Amino acid sequence: MAISERKKRILAALIDEYVKTAEPVGSKTIAALADLGCSSATIRNELAELTSMGYLEQPHTSAGRIPTPMGYRMYVNELMEKQKLTLEETEEINRRLNDKMIQLDHMMSDVGKIASQLTDYPALAMAAYAPATIQRFDLIYIDANTFIIVLLLSNNTVKNKLVHLPISVDAAMMQKLSVLFNANFTGITNDKITPVLISSTERAADDTRGLTAVIASFVMEILSEGDSVEAFVTGETRLLNQPEFRDPAKAHKLMSYLSEGGHLITGDSPELIPGDSEVRVLIGPENVAEELKDSSVVIASYDMGDNTRGIIGVVGPTRMDYSSVAAKLSFLAAGLSRRLGGGASPPLGMHDKLIIKGEDIIDEH
Repeated sequence: MAISERKKRILAALIDEYVKTAEPVGSKTIAALADLGCSSATIRNELAELTSMGYLEQPHTSAGRIPTPMGYRMYVNELMEKQKLTLEETEEINRRLNDKMIQLDHMMSDVGKIASQLTDYPALAMAAYAPATIQRFDLIYIDANTFIIVLLLSNNTVKNKLVHLPISVDAAMMQKLSVLFNANFTGITNDKITPVLISSTERAADDTRGLTAVIASFVMEILSEGDSVEAFVTGETRLLNQPEFRDPAKAHKLMSYLSEGGHLITGDSPELIPGDSEVRVLIGPENVAEELKDSSVVIASYDMGDNTRGIIGVVGPTRMDYSSVAAKLSFLAAGLSRRLGGGASPPLGMHDKLIIKGEDIIDEH
């Protein structure tokens, strides 16, 4: 069902006020705030329709209304004004970055602290490494019962393993396996190393002694090491500043999830990682983790160089000032890209694009 322009203006005014006050908003408040040219009675009718359409809900103890996740999604997609940072805010972010960049060994945790301080929400910082692949195989024959596997990875690291066998093997078999592994296992990620690929290589080598499986197992072990990502979470207690988390049980559930390393995005959801000049917003039920279903997450990423992206995100109540948070994270990410990956400087304080569950919202300012 289409939503009229008047309903959109009423919804925007209600959400703007609710973000400020955390209190249900009534028709009289909206009439006083928004120049709608209609009576409180008309606004009440529009609020009732917005509620029946799923954009608002009415707490049973109040005559006012609050937004639903569907209402916030409409607001973020179509209604909120894109925010500029003030000159003072941009200077403050740049000052923090210049101070922190001195300590590169603590960079990830420092980035999270900056994001948390800027937004007053808990923040997560992590690196999204490009999946490693094998660039070259060398199988070095030592004697009838011993050989060495040497792997050159795409990130220019070298891994090796000394293999002792309970059976005898000759140098010709090692040479044959080396050729097959270089032909079939280089340039592919761990998920592409399937039982079918291993079996076909085994048959091509006429390997009846399990050597192919031994080598493939080591390859998968090495490639899987790069799948683990360390995340730094900071500012969990800032949740207690929000009225929505005054309930100790609710606050404890989310704070425990964050403190124990729970991610705002998961490693098996790479599509959630935004690209350059993008900010991604996930509202309430759109989040993957059950512990985040009553919260909103805003994520930006930056270029760390060496084919690696850094990720910064904040989590807070659905009653979040999305425009302000997005502007700050976008400017912070652009500043990090400029310092670490050679990215270009953005216009002052603007976030160029919001990625909203797969939709692009272009900032036309």
